[in-house]
Amino acid sequence: MRRKINMIKLTNIEKGCFLTLFNRGGYVLTFTSNSSFDAFTQSSIGVALCNRYRQSKGKSLAAYIDEANDDDVIKLLGDLLEHYESHCQSEIESDESSNDVFRDTSKKEYQKYYRKCKEVMDKIKLNKTSFINAGELKEKFSSDYISSQINIMLEMQKNNPTEAIGKSKEFIESCCKTILEESGESIDKNWNVSHLVKATLKLLGISTDNVDEATAESKTVKAILGNLHGIAVNIAELRNAYGSGHGKSANYKGLTVRHAQLAVGSSVALVNYLWDTYEWRKQSGRIPMPNKTS
Repeated sequence: MRRKINMIKLTNIEKGCFLTLFNRGGYVLTFTSNSSFDAFTQSSIGVALCNRYRQSKGKSLAAYIDEANDDDVIKLLGDLLEHYESHCQSEIESDESSNDVFRDTSKKEYQKYYRKCKEVMDKIKLNKTSFINAGELKEKFSSDYISSQINIMLEMQKNNPTEAIGKSKEFIESCCKTILEESGESIDKNWNVSHLVKATLKLLGISTDNVDEATAESKTVKAILGNLHGIAVNIAELRNAYGSGHGKSANYKGLTVRHAQLAVGSSVALVNYLWDTYEWRKQSGRIPMPNKTS
């Protein structure tokens, strides 16, 4: 059973923004009764908040946000934000230039807090991708250097996409070098990431040369294996053009978060497959480990 790794946290300021948006003088959004709010929270996070805390809807929500774990808090706040977007469109779509709509200054405040909450939740959704598997990979690798690369990629994909793209290429290189070195294979110092991946695929018996041409699915299998190698090559090309590690001209413009996530996610997927295959072949005795002398 895999251990769940929580990598997303809300600050107290962010939690306060959500509470300010949702709490309407003891009420929560459009929920007019405790029972309707309890039904909603029960469906969202398995807890009827008013029934648990024996307080108003607003105070019960605040109490839960204060003591629950981040995963459950994020789940509930995300569901409440979706409820807000479905039932409070008049606030969200209010035109600030319309004096009639904005006679009530509280609408301005709610719109401001909505934008902040939306921004926070969007960032959380961006992080809840396949990259979470990198946390599991961190536990597999024994190298502190590789573990640090995982941390850097996860942290930088939002704040520094250029760095994340560069690290995704280095991540693949480090994985391949670890596998080859632990298996006693020699590595040419002039090898680029393409050579490293090819050598690793060959060692693991998953290169295109290992496909049985007589099988009906050989063409498809070879295409998939070729694409694995292509991932590394293309990430390297992306890194050379947009990632860290190379000097850039004065008019250089980096790529966006989604491009960094594509590079990071692809590298993690490739490394996950290579490392899992390596571990499986080691355990099954298909990769003889070199004798180590003291």
